[in-house]
Amino acid sequence: MTKSFKLTTIQDYAKVVGDETVDRILKKAKQLENLHVVNVNSTGYGGGVAEILSSMTILMNGLNILTGWRTIIGRPDFFLITKNMHNAIQGGEMDLTEEKKRIYEEVVYENSVRIHLHNHDLVIIHDPQPLPMIEYYVRSRPWIWRCHIDLSNPHPGLWNYLKGFVDKYDVMISSIKEYKQDVAPPQRFCMPAIDPFSVKNLPLDEKVMDAKLAEYKIPTDKPIFCQVSRFDRWKDPQGVIEAFRKAQKEVDATLVLLGNAATDDPEGEEVFESLLHSQNDRIRILPYGDDTILVNALQSRAACVIQKSTKEGFGLTVTEALWKGTPVIGGNVGGIRYQIQDGENGYLVSSVDECAARIVTLAKDKDLRERMGKQAKEGVRKNFLLSRLLEQYLDLFIEVKESVVKG
Repeated sequence: MTKSFKLTTIQDYAKVVGDETVDRILKKAKQLENLHVVNVNSTGYGGGVAEILSSMTILMNGLNILTGWRTIIGRPDFFLITKNMHNAIQGGEMDLTEEKKRIYEEVVYENSVRIHLHNHDLVIIHDPQPLPMIEYYVRSRPWIWRCHIDLSNPHPGLWNYLKGFVDKYDVMISSIKEYKQDVAPPQRFCMPAIDPFSVKNLPLDEKVMDAKLAEYKIPTDKPIFCQVSRFDRWKDPQGVIEAFRKAQKEVDATLVLLGNAATDDPEGEEVFESLLHSQNDRIRILPYGDDTILVNALQSRAACVIQKSTKEGFGLTVTEALWKGTPVIGGNVGGIRYQIQDGENGYLVSSVDECAARIVTLAKDKDLRERMGKQAKEGVRKNFLLSRLLEQYLDLFIEVKESVVKG
């Protein structure tokens, strides 16, 4: 017997974004029925890209846009190199040797043999890991490169190398206009978004939250501040701990750092281990970021969520917290700047001292937290739900489809 499961459709969004928006999306999708689209990235789990693809592919298929999702497979040395590339794209250093290039291109070539992309109307390649795949197919339809990383100051040598692949694409997408680069394909800018119907983002019963926080022995007698993100140095977890310790001189509170490591990120475990010496009764370091109920409970119950990134392509954990009516202290970088209106739904900070001062302010003022929280949720409803991102993709697909017909 075939079981029937209820999947989220765009019609479900009507109660959140209104009938007019949903009707407009349905009309656009009608023009794309039976379009065959495939996404390729480097992991099915961990991080914002996988979360977006998980929900977006379901929504698109519900609109009769045949949308697939493939992930590449790589050896440990490959993912060490691509993690180094990720860091260098965001401004870090990299010694890009010929041997590293060989390993990178070889593993991508191996994946091109396994992954058949010849018969799709649109191919969307996500981030640098599978970028060279475009080299290994005879293309008759458009290829799109979607970069989710902060591109404001890439390592010149690395970017010059990657640009050779990027220039072969038909369109490049990045998150914000500040990431624009001198490349051959036309560039589009689409900020990420969250699925309000995912388990992580649905409202939780108070008893469920109480039980989940108790399960992980998280104290609830004082205001909770938390950072929920991958264990990544760009998220500056050590800076969050330092800021909290400074704030503790004036307020009593609890800090929770909850994270995981994406399957394509070999540095995550090392970052996690480096933080454990800071743990005590009021500072908890938890490697259980795959527990979506715990993530939801923490973001919902927190007095404030902290995302003190020093580089951030966008920062979906900021969006998630704001959607739950929780103010956010965020690093004044990248896509976080587009989400936090300083002093209205949270604060933008550029140092440990600024972060500590904002923790003190929010810990002392419950009314301020509640006012900010109301504005936070409405801002996400208007700007950062998956329905908006879906419509942007449909607009791009229509544009690309028409250019192919004319060509």
